[in-house]
Amino acid sequence: MRRLDTELEELNNCLLEMGALVASSVSRASRSLIETSDVLAHQVIRDESRIDQMEIHIDDLVGSMIALNQPVARDMRFALVAIKINTDLERMGDLAVGIVERSLAIMHQAPTPTLNRISELSQLVEAMVLRSLDSFVNHDTELASEVIHSDDKVDEVRNAIVQELVTSMQADPSSIPRALDLIIIARQLERIADHATYIAGDVIFMVNGEDVRHARAQQDVEA
Repeated sequence: MRRLDTELEELNNCLLEMGALVASSVSRASRSLIETSDVLAHQVIRDESRIDQMEIHIDDLVGSMIALNQPVARDMRFALVAIKINTDLERMGDLAVGIVERSLAIMHQAPTPTLNRISELSQLVEAMVLRSLDSFVNHDTELASEVIHSDDKVDEVRNAIVQELVTSMQADPSSIPRALDLIIIARQLERIADHATYIAGDVIFMVNGEDVRHARAQQDVEA
C-alpha cells in the first residue's frame, strides 16, 4: 500500500470520528431543550474541546500529507474537501454549544407550544447532518444532492417558528426574552443545516469534480 493511501485512510477515519462526535453534539443540544436536561447540555459543552482538538489534528494531517506526497487529481480533491469538511464540522460544534447556552437559560421555564416546532426543526437538521456524513462515507452524490435540496424545508420551518414567536411577542411583551432565545436557537439550527449542505456539496466536488455552490445560488435567485 502506498504511504499516501495509508495517510488518506487515517484522514478519512479521523473525519468520521469527528463527524460522529459533532452529530452527537447537535442531537444532544436540541434534546437538552426539549427534554429539559442539564446533563445533555453540559455534555455538549465538554465535547467542544475534543472537537477543537480533532480539528487541529486533521488540519495537521492534511498539511503533512500534501507536503510529503504532493497528491494529484482525486486524491488532491479529497485533501481539499477534508479541510473544508473539517471546518464545517468544527463550526457545527460551536453552534451546538451556542444552542445549549440558550437552552440552559430557558429550559426550566414553563413549556411553550413553539417547542414542538423547535423539535421538528431539530429532527430535520439532525437528519441532514447524518445524511451528509453518510454521503461522504459512501461517496454518494445522489444522497448529497438530497441533503442540499432538503435545506428548503429547514428554511420553511425556521420561518414558521420566527413568525409564531413574533406574534407571541406582540400579544405578550413579557414573552420577549424567551422568544428571542428561541429565535436564536432556530437560527443556529438553520446554520447547522447550512453546514450540512456545504459538506454535501463538497462530496459532489470530491467525487465528480463538480462545484455545485454557484448552481444552487443561481437557483435561489431565480426562485
